[in-house]
Amino acid sequence: MKTNRRTFLGGVSTAAVLSASGVALAQKKYDDGATDKEIKIGHTNPYSGPASSYGVIGKAEEAYWKSCNERGGINGRMVKFITLDDGYSPPKTVELVRQLVEQEKVLCLFNTLGTPTNTAIHRYMNQKKVPMLYVATGASKWGKPKEFPWTMGYQPDYHTEAVIYAKHILANVKDAKIGVLMQNDDYGKDYWEGFKDGLGKDVNKVVKHVTYETTDPTVDSQIIQLKDSGANVFFNISIPKFAAQAIRKAADIGWKPVSYLNNVSSSVASTLKPAGIENSQGQITALWLMDPTDKQWNENEEMKAWRAWMNKYMPGANQDDGNYIYAFSACFLMEQTLKKCGDNLTRENVMRQAANFQKLRVPLLLPGITVSTSPTDFYPVQSVKLARFKGETWELFGDIMSAEGS
Repeated sequence: MKTNRRTFLGGVSTAAVLSASGVALAQKKYDDGATDKEIKIGHTNPYSGPASSYGVIGKAEEAYWKSCNERGGINGRMVKFITLDDGYSPPKTVELVRQLVEQEKVLCLFNTLGTPTNTAIHRYMNQKKVPMLYVATGASKWGKPKEFPWTMGYQPDYHTEAVIYAKHILANVKDAKIGVLMQNDDYGKDYWEGFKDGLGKDVNKVVKHVTYETTDPTVDSQIIQLKDSGANVFFNISIPKFAAQAIRKAADIGWKPVSYLNNVSSSVASTLKPAGIENSQGQITALWLMDPTDKQWNENEEMKAWRAWMNKYMPGANQDDGNYIYAFSACFLMEQTLKKCGDNLTRENVMRQAANFQKLRVPLLLPGITVSTSPTDFYPVQSVKLARFKGETWELFGDIMSAEGS
């Protein structure tokens, strides 16, 4: 038999020679931000400014990566998590992200928060071919792999969520006259377009549509306009600070519509308690994560594990704030993505692994909701369940719904 000299050297395989000499067989591959010892992840978050109630997300993520490193890191590599305060200001986000990519040379961005802020860096990140993974915004634009192959969302998209509210209103509110409060940016518009799509030929049931800017001190005048329009349904498309103001003002002026609150403001601690628990009764939202104020999860193993983690790594934090649950779940998904990369920590492989999950159970997602992605599907979570605020917590009702089943 003719021996292949490239495979055998004097009857000894090259594999054995390489193994004996300590040369790794699996070629390690790295891009900027990854070495034998470290993985650098970049992040921006509004620790200040109008969306500062989301600052707890960044703090929880810092704690998560610290706990990950204490467990031995990811395949033996420590995670260096660099989080910077952009104040929910798009120009500031651009400046900081350039710093993260060009000076810090991070492997990827993770869970950067805000629709207007992520919009400002969207093209830049895709031109640089640096992954923007699991962005903390539900705008539908984060799931377009053909146009933007380096950007992926995480949570259910706003368009789908708004369609579900619209369908629910049409099915359950007789003679609906709808008033809409909307943040005047891409985030608000995405919800608004989905809502109109969901209403279809009944879009004329919207009797008043008002907007606000994040620089506005309050939305009091907008709520007065909505009440004066005769609306008996209220769709509240606003971040926690303004959502709480809107709920409180409606109560102050005696306006009692059927109220739908967008998921991004569903935190009991960040929105409903500041609005006043008594003022928040009956609000309807769409949930996809377990709510820490819902006692039905008290004996759930994932919730118990999360509380133990919070007690150890974030002692004194308000465990009623669902933003901590959100942060933990997003970090878990990022950790699994990087683990799957093995020793091939190139940016291309990070995206390849992110686009290759099949019904992954992520802790603290509602039972029956999993993460699935593919090279043509960049929406990791696509299902929600409606909930109504009663007493001091959200009560789930109905079936799990998605874009197709809405």
